[in-house]
Amino acid sequence: MNDWQRKSPLDWETYVNKMVKVAAIEKHEYEGWVLTIDPVSASIVLATFLENEKVSISVVLGHAVQEVEILKEGDDEMKQRLSCIFAPEESKAYSPEELEKRKNDLKTWLETNHIPVTEQGELGRTLCVAGVLTIDPPYSPEECSSSNEIILSRVQGLIQGYLEKQQ
Repeated sequence: MNDWQRKSPLDWETYVNKMVKVAAIEKHEYEGWVLTIDPVSASIVLATFLENEKVSISVVLGHAVQEVEILKEGDDEMKQRLSCIFAPEESKAYSPEELEKRKNDLKTWLETNHIPVTEQGELGRTLCVAGVLTIDPPYSPEECSSSNEIILSRVQGLIQGYLEKQQ
């Protein structure tokens, strides 16, 4: 086990969102922004920004890491860019007001169609349909959760149809 692998997850966390140079075995060197570090294998996931807003992702396996040197701290803009790399294209940030409106509009629509719906959670952010299905923000079909697959499928279909009519 090398020194890098002996570090704790709290030690590794200090490298996240920073530009680093990784010296690996056989004199290989890698540079990039640290997205994350796997706590089991100590492998480092690096992101490099190319032209045309493309991103190159590389993984340096933990057992091969010999030394990690921090080259640059990430500013808030870089942290935001890094956090969005694996986010789906259609996901966008909603303001609290937009989320509240989406929730209330969906709840009203469900009630209009005689589907029993209540609000759950400390802040009432989760909608609960008939006590067997929950819908979390931002209230799209992907945020539905239920152990009953038939109900899950039908409610997701209803919400998808509702959202398409809204556009």
